[in-house]
Amino acid sequence: MRAPFQILTIPYKTTNSNPLFCIFRRADSGEWQFIAGGGEDTETPLESAKREAFEESGIKSRNWKELKSLSYLPVTVIQEKHRRNWNKDTYVIPEYAFGVECTENITLSAEHVEYIWTTYEEAVKKLKWDSNRTALYELNCVLAAVR
Repeated sequence: MRAPFQILTIPYKTTNSNPLFCIFRRADSGEWQFIAGGGEDTETPLESAKREAFEESGIKSRNWKELKSLSYLPVTVIQEKHRRNWNKDTYVIPEYAFGVECTENITLSAEHVEYIWTTYEEAVKKLKWDSNRTALYELNCVLAAVR
C-alpha cells in the first residue's frame, strides 16, 4: 500500500572535480525531473529512495546523502487509487530529498524515455519542479563544501 509521502533522488557523479547530475525525461509528460516516487507499506523515506532509484535507473549505490530540503505536494499529484486508504484530511504530503553517488551505468525504466548527465546550471534550466531545483541547490552546496 502506498504511504503518504514522496521521495526525490538526485543521482550525481564527479568528473574532473566537478559534479554532474543525472536528470530524467518522463515518458508520460516529457518533463525533466529527478527520480521521484512514493513509499510503500512500512518503508522509511531512505528505503523508498533506494528502491525507487534501483527500479527507475538501476542504481545500487551505498553512498547516500540525506538532504534537509523538504517540500510538500498536494495529494492530487498522486492517483486517487493509490491514496484511497489515507486519512480523508490528508491534503499535502512531504517530499524527502536525497543525493546518491552513481558509479554504475543508468538503466532506464519505462517511466523515462531518456536521461542526461549535466551541470548544475543546465539542470536548473531543464527541471520542471521547484522542489527539484531546491534540492539540487542544496546538494550542489553540500558537494562544493567537500571539494
